[in-house]
Amino acid sequence: MTEKKILVACGTALATSTVVARTLEKELSARGIPVVTEQCRAVDVPQRIDGFDLVVTTTFVADTAGIPVVHSVSFLTGIGLERDMEAIVKHLGF
Repeated sequence: MTEKKILVACGTALATSTVVARTLEKELSARGIPVVTEQCRAVDVPQRIDGFDLVVTTTFVADTAGIPVVHSVSFLTGIGLERDMEAIVKHLGF
């Protein structure tokens, strides 16, 4: 199975994106989906998007060059996490 690449963006690319990235890795691994995550600030997404399959963000991102985006705070609150994970799995083609 091909490893998928997810760009995780938040305001500063520190704590929030780290929580989201680790949760994504854990949840997708449990579903048997190999994934690599990278973190960045939301304003840096347009410059970093090449080669990624999906962007997951907790804030607005301007331009993703057609790469699907999942906006979610469920990784922080737990509310709606399963719904968002299903959307992510679908965007990744599983």
